[in-house]
Order: sequence, then C-alpha cells, then structure tokens
Amino acid sequence: MTDYILAIDQGTTSSRAIIFDKAGSIVSTGQLEHEQILPQAGWVEHDPKEIWDNTREVIGQALSKANLTRHDIKAIGITNQRETAVVWDKTTGIPVYNAIVWQDTRTQPIVDRLAADGGVERFKQKVGLPLATYFSGTKIVWILENVEGARAKADAGDLLFGTTDSWVLWNLTGGVDGGVHATDVTNASRTLFMDLETLQWDDEILAIFDVPRSMLPSIRSSSEVYGTAHTSSLLREVPVAGILGDQQAATFGQAAFDQGEAKNTYGTGNFLIFNTGTEIVHSKNGLLTTLGYKLGDAAPHYALEGSIAVTGSLVQWMRDNLGMISSAAEIEDLAKTVDDNGGAYFVPAFSGLFAPYWRADARGALVGLTRFVNKGHIARAALEATAFQTREVIDAVNADSGVPLTEIKVDGGMIANNTLMQFQADILGVPVVRPVVAETTALGAAYAAGLAVGFWSGLDELRTNWQEDSRWTPQMNDEERNRQLRNWKKAVTKTFGWVDEDVL
Repeated sequence: MTDYILAIDQGTTSSRAIIFDKAGSIVSTGQLEHEQILPQAGWVEHDPKEIWDNTREVIGQALSKANLTRHDIKAIGITNQRETAVVWDKTTGIPVYNAIVWQDTRTQPIVDRLAADGGVERFKQKVGLPLATYFSGTKIVWILENVEGARAKADAGDLLFGTTDSWVLWNLTGGVDGGVHATDVTNASRTLFMDLETLQWDDEILAIFDVPRSMLPSIRSSSEVYGTAHTSSLLREVPVAGILGDQQAATFGQAAFDQGEAKNTYGTGNFLIFNTGTEIVHSKNGLLTTLGYKLGDAAPHYALEGSIAVTGSLVQWMRDNLGMISSAAEIEDLAKTVDDNGGAYFVPAFSGLFAPYWRADARGALVGLTRFVNKGHIARAALEATAFQTREVIDAVNADSGVPLTEIKVDGGMIANNTLMQFQADILGVPVVRPVVAETTALGAAYAAGLAVGFWSGLDELRTNWQEDSRWTPQMNDEERNRQLRNWKKAVTKTFGWVDEDVL
C-alpha cells in the first residue's frame, strides 16, 4: 500500500488541503476561499468558524479527488498565516471575536503606548521583532480591552489564544473534547512574546502587555507528533506531526535547510527568508530575526526575514476594488499592452510600510502620472511594485549577511506571472529560479510531518526532491536598473507621514 502525507495550508485568502507522495509531488488538492471582512479602514478580519468549516471540507475534497481514505495518510502537517490572532472560549469552542488578520492596523495606539517607554525596538533584542501592528501580541491586547467580557474570561482562565495553526490543531484534535492547544517555534516567534534563546514565553513581556500566560499555547518543535485527529474527523487517529508558519514552511519546502540559503514567497504579501543556521543574527537594516525551523530535539535554525505587506493583494485590490481586471491572471496581459511603466510608480503602503522601512504612517501612492499613462502602465506599475520592494529587502539581507545572494529561489501564486519574474531578475541583477513544485508552503508542512513519523529519512532525501522548473536571467543594463531604482525610492518617500490624528 502507498502512503501519503496531507498538508493543511490555512492561508490569508483560502484554506487548502494538499496530499503529497514520497517524491514531494502533488496527488490532489482541495481549496476554499474565505471572506475578507473589512469593517472599516485599516481593519481586516476573518471568521474563525468559517476557516475551520472550510478546513474540514477541503480535507474531504482532497481525499475524494484522490480516492483515498485516512488509512492512506501517514501524517498531517499544518501551515498557516502567521500573525493572525484568534481568541476563543475553551469551554464552548466559540471565538470571542473575529480573527484579527496580520494586515490589520487598528492596534497602532497600543503600539504607541507600549513604545512610549523604550521605543519600537524595546523588546527586539529578546524577541527579534519591533513593536508593530503586524504581530499578534497587540491584537490579543486589543481583544482583551475592547471585547465585552473578554478580560474577565481571560483572567478566569477560560480563554485561549492561537495563531490559525493553533486554532486548526485544537479543533482537529477534538476541540472542547480534549483538543491540543499548541503551536510551534516559528509561529510563537511572531507574537512578540517568545524569547529567541529559551524558546519560551517571556513572563516579563507578558506582564507588560497584561496578557495572561494561561491563554497561550504550549511551544513545541516544528516536527513532532502533537496529537491525533479526533474520532469525528475524516482523518481520525492520523497523527498531526508538523507545524510551520507559512513563510518558514515555504523555505523548508524549497529545501533551504542550511545557513546562507534563502527563498522569496510571492503571495498576499512577499516574504524573503534567509537561513542564518543555529546563529541568532540581529538585523541592522530593518529585517526581522525569526525562527526558521526546529526538528524535534535538534537545535533550532534561525533566519532573517524581510516582510512586505502588499504584493499579491495589490492585484486583488485592482480586481475587486477598481474592477480593472476580472481575474488576477489578467494583470499580466494588461501589463504586456505597454513596453514600460510610462513613468508611473505604485507604492502599495495600504498597511503602512513593512521591511525595511517600518513606517506605520505611510499609505499607498501612485506617482509620476501624466496624461500619457493608461491602465496598462498602471498594471505594469503594480507588478513592478512587487519586484522593487523585493529588491529593497534583498539589499537589506545582503548588508546584514555580508554575503550577497547570487540567485533567488521563488514560490507562491505570483510566480506564474512570467512578466513579473523577468522584471524581478532585471531589477535584482541576479537569476530568479522557480521549482517544479511551486506549492512549497504546503510541501514544507508535509515534509515536517513526514520527518516526524519516518515517512522521509532526513533532509538529504528531501534535497533530492527539489527540481528546477524555470530560470530567468537579468536582461536590463546597469544604467536603466539604477534609474528605475532611483525613481522607486523617490516614490516611496512620497508615502511617508500621511497618517496623523485626522487621517485613518
């Protein structure tokens, strides 16, 4: 009998279940989008119940399409949108509020309050992160301070917090009927609460945030058996054996296991992860220090990360808010109707600017407009924004590491866009490489789970699974590259300082 691994990929826009074979190839997929709830400017929410219902359904879809049952699945891996915060009542299993998504900026007043004593880098040496709305710690504080009855329930020990991996794990393993409340080191490192050295929650920081430790999941490695699927699940008794935050999972799926290896994921946002091995490297250039992975009892691997808030979601915005395209794939055809951006530059600072600027006061800007500019130029400018932002993050990685990247492995939905990939190679000045299996996020979670149960023998076997599909090499001359970068950086400065007391 052939065995398989099932990965649950709980992402920002959809939940998927993907079944992989031993070669790391996709056998079948189930996918459902969930609603993006936008109550007011800067607020982004998801319905946790919808996410869990969809997760159960996509598991059924994937099994049905492949004509498989739980007996064919050796283990389950989970990967997830990382900083999105869910708080629920452990006695009822009901969330006390919608999940507050990583893109949400409502907690800026809480960030400002915490930064009043010591600045935004107050905890960075210990947790690797600046104070920012991006991370889940301030989202928990907002729920405790703004949802009626939440503080009293939390103080009584009745509330649980988790990023969406913990929410899925708890429900999958039984929920109120003995569900496992845990997370892995990669997700824990995105809360503002985990000490990078001890890999434990920091009681001093929790006290400053006024978050009860009883709410928090136990911190485990990225590859071990956390529990088994509940008897009510289609996967009942199958071990849940891998958890990795989505960007770390993509890095793992790209087989970037060693110091100096890196990948860039093109999704809702863009995320570059550079493996620093077992060494904690503190960035001097606006990057985050985070956990890369931890396999069982082995030493943890750390990473530098460049986080970009808006890339693929800019294309969604042009589709849903402006109606310029009817599907995301159409943006490439629209961009190809022109030869260049016509002098237009689009800086999508919809949630402020993340790496390397960390400017919460920034908002989006489309600059350089003349009457010559048409919708083709704007489509091209939107695609180019992804490449320009990536260039700035890679410049920061090169400065921090002292060893310039000579090529970049890519994954995520936007890498199907050949126009974008060629421009990315042009503006970086190094080759861009796409793997055969582009679903590296789910693959990384599958790898972590499979290693824990002996489905794969070790990292060497996983390295042999990785295969190159396409490679783009730079075709732009240095003078043109430098001109475009100069204009981009000028455009970025136009977004600064937009938000004040009178502007949302």
